[in-house]
Amino acid sequence: MKLHEYQAKELLASYGVPVPTSDLATSHRQVHDAAGKVSGRVVVKAQIHSGGRGKAGGIVAADSPDEAEKAASVLLGATLATEQTGSRGLPVHSVLVEQCVVPLREMYLGLVVDASRKRLMFIASARGGMDIEQLSASHPGEVATVVTDPLTGLVPYQARALARALNLTGPQAVQSAQIMRSLYRLFVGKDCSLVEINPLVLTEAGELVALDAKVNIDDNALFRHPDMAALRDDSQSDPLEQEAAHAGISYVKLEGTIGCLVNGAGLAMATMDLVTLLGGRPANFLDVGGTADESRVRRAIELLLDDRNVKVAWINIFGGILRCDTVARALLKVLEERRSSIPFIVRMQGTNASEAHALLAKGPMSLMVEPDLSRAARLAVASAGASSSKMRGPSP
Repeated sequence: MKLHEYQAKELLASYGVPVPTSDLATSHRQVHDAAGKVSGRVVVKAQIHSGGRGKAGGIVAADSPDEAEKAASVLLGATLATEQTGSRGLPVHSVLVEQCVVPLREMYLGLVVDASRKRLMFIASARGGMDIEQLSASHPGEVATVVTDPLTGLVPYQARALARALNLTGPQAVQSAQIMRSLYRLFVGKDCSLVEINPLVLTEAGELVALDAKVNIDDNALFRHPDMAALRDDSQSDPLEQEAAHAGISYVKLEGTIGCLVNGAGLAMATMDLVTLLGGRPANFLDVGGTADESRVRRAIELLLDDRNVKVAWINIFGGILRCDTVARALLKVLEERRSSIPFIVRMQGTNASEAHALLAKGPMSLMVEPDLSRAARLAVASAGASSSKMRGPSP
């Protein structure tokens, strides 16, 4: 679960991390009042679950309350599209009015889960203000990592190594170590999956301040943190993603036309990669999981049909605990109720695959069974192209 910047900063502040003075505003009047409380320049920042807001016009500096209100009039109620959101963008329902901090230097400091080591890992760079993925690709030597032991947490020599990576010495190195320990306590205490300060800035007064922050909470741990669960902003996620979450289905909306329904995250990623490799565009990531029952599979198929961008549906199942005939029955029931004209390409292997194929042989003409993975993928991509051509109509 993602938090807004203002929520992340409130959390950081509660753990002792310095953040700029700021106020959340949801109306023009509130923006004007909030800017009036701050002496000097302010920054009006759109609150959406995405990075890259500055490049998209979502962060605006203002020299007066009137200017801040003018900036808010453009942002509030708008849909902001960034490189991360894609063309559909995200709605702006609130803005953060923040004291403008002039940095002498910008740095990066983050804490993530290193899945390969099953431990928490700090990431630090003396170059902040840009995506860490981009920085690690273009300047890998300028990104330092430190893996912590869950029994000891962050130990002093590791904090000193990270401070050196940030090119900090003296009092700033001491303060950075305090911030690192705070990040670690926050990460463990709230069951986070990501805590990131980008940029962490050094001010003219010689203080370190978290100028921007990102915090993600592990969805699987939210039952332990009702206070965190209450911070969820459903307006920042696609309605189909919300419905999928309520049904216990892993679903991410994408911008393609080929709907994919798969069991298992690895197979789902491979399915999407294969579609892309063949020139198609996946419309979603949808993993029903290995223990789904017929009801959940039916709901997953309905999610595909509810997406107006889906022109072809590809069901790619490797039966194990989830039997192929269970998926086949669910599909036939949905198609009987919905009477959809969308082509369905079905590839099933594994437990009860022959029973599933016998069931699907009685299905509608729009249902095509192809046991071979490669041929099924090509059929899905070709069908999507044919559907697009029909929509466009004949060339003049």
